[in-house]
Amino acid sequence: MKVIIIGGVAGGATAAARLRRLDEDAEIIIIERSGYISYANCGLPYYIGGIIERKSALTLQTPESFWSRFRIEARTGSEALGIDRARKEVRIRNLRTGEEYTEGYDKLILAPGAEAIIPPFPGVDDRRIFTLRHTEDAFRIREYAEAHRGGKAVVIGGGFIGLETAENLTHLGLEVTLVQLLDHVMPTFDSDMAAPLHRELRDNGIDLRLGTAVQGFRDEEGGRLGVITDKGSIAADFAVMAIGVRPDSSLARDAGLELDPKGSIVVSASMQTSDPDIYAAGDAVAIRNAATGRMGMIALAGPANREGRVAADNIAGIRSSFRGASGASILKCFSLTAASAGISEEAAAREGIDCGTAVAYPNSHASYYPGSEGILIKVLYEKGSGRIIGAQAVGREGTDKMMEKLSMAVSLGLTADDLAALDPAYAPPYSSAKDPVNIMGYIISNKEKGILDEFSWRDIPSLDPESTMLVDLRTVKEAERGMIEGAVNIPLDSIRGSLSMLDRSKTIYVYCRSGLRSYIGARILQGHGFRARSLSGGYLFYSLVSEDRKKKQGESAIFSL
Repeated sequence: MKVIIIGGVAGGATAAARLRRLDEDAEIIIIERSGYISYANCGLPYYIGGIIERKSALTLQTPESFWSRFRIEARTGSEALGIDRARKEVRIRNLRTGEEYTEGYDKLILAPGAEAIIPPFPGVDDRRIFTLRHTEDAFRIREYAEAHRGGKAVVIGGGFIGLETAENLTHLGLEVTLVQLLDHVMPTFDSDMAAPLHRELRDNGIDLRLGTAVQGFRDEEGGRLGVITDKGSIAADFAVMAIGVRPDSSLARDAGLELDPKGSIVVSASMQTSDPDIYAAGDAVAIRNAATGRMGMIALAGPANREGRVAADNIAGIRSSFRGASGASILKCFSLTAASAGISEEAAAREGIDCGTAVAYPNSHASYYPGSEGILIKVLYEKGSGRIIGAQAVGREGTDKMMEKLSMAVSLGLTADDLAALDPAYAPPYSSAKDPVNIMGYIISNKEKGILDEFSWRDIPSLDPESTMLVDLRTVKEAERGMIEGAVNIPLDSIRGSLSMLDRSKTIYVYCRSGLRSYIGARILQGHGFRARSLSGGYLFYSLVSEDRKKKQGESAIFSL
């Protein structure tokens, strides 16, 4: 059996190695356009910043090592030009010599990946404008950035690549402006959960321009690059475009394979395309979103590796299926860790899913053990069923392992009751007896059962003092450091003795630091016949979001909606 794999890196290289382990006799050839067969794509921003010092550290396998270990022929610097499905041949060009030739196959795997989106802005072909997708891109950006230390760079796009590139350029001593079209960074996050990231970026010297549209580029005085936006021009030494990727599916389209409306290659659970002898894996394919059940592009290394393995299994005669992905991802943003899985609240609304949310600030490990820090967590669930459909978190220690559990919940379709029943490993240096994931399950379960009635930071501006009363349940010392306007401070431990201060004709809106005391307070009030609601995420979340909105709107008011 002869198998040609078009594209290396996560999907293609994984498929090749797996296929060799299953079939020692197969002839396997990888056709890779770049000069590298398998490299650390996700490590490229860290090479730019010098965190990864050596070029060689990015190279996971070379054509020589692939041949030595697996007897797989990896042809780098080679481009697949077309596929003749009837003749089962691939037309290939050697980019070094210009020679063109054909190569026959019994089975073909497409792993072309994705390509950076470059809108047709005026001046976009300027040599000072870079994209970051391949190893060679990282080499060029680092070389140019090092030659302009102390200068200024503009990063366009606030997703993973944009934030990682912005951070690493600051490590090289550049002044960095980050331009983002949306009103928040990290499109997989809701705008409120991005608030701590905005503060972290600003605190580390990033000039953050949210809600700003790039319109083109031009030359400025002194030989600098002008980045033209709808809010003025930004002068810089260079710019990095990181506004997203699209599937590199032109080869599949030209071969007549089925694509979805957005250009991704349509595959079955076995990673088989509309041609039974052609499989596909990686960023160019449409896979099942575990939260919504819909097919679409999830351009991440983890799913790409698993897809490549499934394709190889089925070619080798082993029945194997790809179940889909939760889209779990994680990002280092200076001292913070930001992670998400599933869909956001905004995405759920677009999908027509009746979505509820739970926000909390549990500790990373037992509070009495040194070094414990809070993790801001937001979990999304489908109302009625309690099924977990998404999660977002920002923190430091423990954020990664907590999101791994929540990603599993999304992937497996677990409910809030399942979260509450999970049995994580516990010791004081690592977690709490009530694990953060358990706590999120408790909150959602209480909401679904009518035990907990919450309100959001969004509701605060519209509270009517004629029908509501806002009560701060924190201690006097906590309240002295700042309160929500219009609130009355009654510490939780004094609430039973202060019932006469409350108006039974009004709904009592209570809040505390993070939500636990206000839940207890609301239950006490409800037990005494009051209508009471608790602030989701507490004063911590409220203050983060309100501070962020003041900065974005440039107003003295807390926020306006």
